[in-house]
Amino acid sequence: MTTPASNDPHAPRRMPADVVLLSAGPGDLELLTLKAVRALAAAEVLLLDELVDPGIVELAPNARVVRVGKRGGCRSTPQAFICRLMRRYALQGLRVVRVKGGDALLFGRAGEEIAFLRAAGVPVTIINGVSAAFAAAAALGVSLTHREHCHGISFVTAHTADHGEPDWAALCATGTTLAIYMGMRRIGSLAQSLLRHLPAHTPAAVVLAASQPGEQCLLTTLQALARDAAELAGGSPGVILVGGALGEAIPAALPVHPTGNAACLA
Repeated sequence: MTTPASNDPHAPRRMPADVVLLSAGPGDLELLTLKAVRALAAAEVLLLDELVDPGIVELAPNARVVRVGKRGGCRSTPQAFICRLMRRYALQGLRVVRVKGGDALLFGRAGEEIAFLRAAGVPVTIINGVSAAFAAAAALGVSLTHREHCHGISFVTAHTADHGEPDWAALCATGTTLAIYMGMRRIGSLAQSLLRHLPAHTPAAVVLAASQPGEQCLLTTLQALARDAAELAGGSPGVILVGGALGEAIPAALPVHPTGNAACLA
C-alpha cells in the first residue's frame, strides 16, 4: 500500500491521487465492467455504498474498506463527511475508489462530489455502470424505447431537494417511458399524481432488487399500480416504470411474485 504523506514540512509533497467514482450496477457483480474490476483491484481505500453487493470487497483485496451507507428512511452517512473522507485520502496520495450502486452519474450525488473534489485540486475519474432502470427493463424483457410507443426515456426521482414533487404534468406530456427512482415509499400518491395526466390503462411495472437473487417483478396498469405493489415483499429498493412500451412485456415470462400468482397485466 502507498505510504501516506509525511507530516514533515520538508518532505517532498506527493501529488493527490485520483478519486474514482465507480458504478457498481444494480447488484449483480457480473454486471461490473472490466474497467471497474481493474480499478477495484488497484484500490487502496474503498468507500462503499449501502446498496452495493458486499461481495464486491473481494475484488479489492488491498483496500481499506470504509462503509458510507445511504438508504432512504434510515440513518445515513452525511454527504459532507463522505466528501471530506475522499479528499483526505486522496491528498495522502492513496488510490480512492468511491463505490456507488447503479450508475454513479444518476441520482448518486456525483455532481456534488465532483465539484467538491475539483475545488480541492483532486482529479476525478468516472467509471460508468448499469443503472437500475435498465436492469429492471431486462428483468421484464422489454425495451425502454419502442418505435410504436415512445421515442425516449425520462429518468426521474420521486424525491426533490425541497421535498416537493416533480412536474408530473410536464413529464407525462413528453410521451416518454418514465423510469422513477426512490418512489416506493410514496407509490400511492405518485400513482394518483400520474393518473391526473395519463390514462388509467397505461402500462406500469415495478421491479424490486433488479438483477439480484431476490428480484421481484410486477406488471400492471397505472390505475392498479399502488394496490398491486402493496402485495410485493417490501424493503428492497425498487424502480417504477410507466409507459406504453411496458405493454410489450409478456406476463407468462415474468417471475412469480410473493402472492403466488404470476405477475400479470391487470
